[in-house]
Amino acid sequence: MSVFIIAEAGVNHNGDIRLAKQLIDAAKDAGADAVKFQTFKAESLVSKIAPKAAYQKKTTQSGESQLDMVKKLELSFKDFSELKRYCKQKEILFLSTPFDFESIDFLESIEIPLYKIPSGEITNLPYLMEIARMRKPVVMSTGMSYLDEVEMALEVLRKNGTEKITLLHCNTQYPTPFKDANLKAMLTLKNRFDVNVGYSDHTLGIEAPIAAVALGATVIEKHFTLNKNMEGPDHKASLNPQELKAMIKAIRNIEVALGNGLKQPSESETPNIDVARKSIVAKRDIVQGELFTENNLTVKRPGNGISPMKWFEILGMSAKRDFYEDELIEL
Repeated sequence: MSVFIIAEAGVNHNGDIRLAKQLIDAAKDAGADAVKFQTFKAESLVSKIAPKAAYQKKTTQSGESQLDMVKKLELSFKDFSELKRYCKQKEILFLSTPFDFESIDFLESIEIPLYKIPSGEITNLPYLMEIARMRKPVVMSTGMSYLDEVEMALEVLRKNGTEKITLLHCNTQYPTPFKDANLKAMLTLKNRFDVNVGYSDHTLGIEAPIAAVALGATVIEKHFTLNKNMEGPDHKASLNPQELKAMIKAIRNIEVALGNGLKQPSESETPNIDVARKSIVAKRDIVQGELFTENNLTVKRPGNGISPMKWFEILGMSAKRDFYEDELIEL
């Protein structure tokens, strides 16, 4: 099964449906399986007293609250219905993360195929229960969490109707320092909970998600933008369209390179066996009846004669005919 690649548009449309459609175009052109947005009602998501994260303060207008910032990034339910239709037209899967009950109900009404739970909701019991009641596949990010918190969230989802769950290892710092990416934690999630795992990446560049695929990720999620210099909280930590395309191409190459795990000569290298391996050959001219010894035998290329692994079986046998120097020995 191919790695499922989610191009995370998030809120990088800056509240403009025209930009959102351009992001869909870019995701499709890059070869992503899905493009994902974030669906929310600002007043249901953020309180008036909620502060911005440190990275948000650096990338958005100073003096505004988190609520003010989020309001500018909100699209209407009507907009999302239009974006879903646009995705169908472009033949790319539409996904969106809901952040409140009203948004969950809306996404269910437009028949979203799965629910993506963000890291910040992993301890939100009522939210998890509502998602689980939809009985759809769930992909859940696990940033900022301990194993016992992940376990509790999984228990809530399973007890309330969710059967298919994929866990994404994640670090929610934008951008994530490489020293904090901790990709091996993805394997810990897989081994501990016996589920499919993936990686939601916020590092700069494309190295970390490619490495995650090599480690066994089945889902990769990565933010992208049309322009990293646009105002907004996530643009600077996102890939541009060219980088997104490069990441997806690299992931597809790694998928092929991982192979089937069988240790045997590949189809492409089989012709090299006779060229690179060696055979037992005459070290000098040998006459019929002469005994084979270490003085008249040696090992050289090509490898289409008697294998040197039979060296001690050949020693002491007598030559059935004359052999010239470098000629392959025959019995």
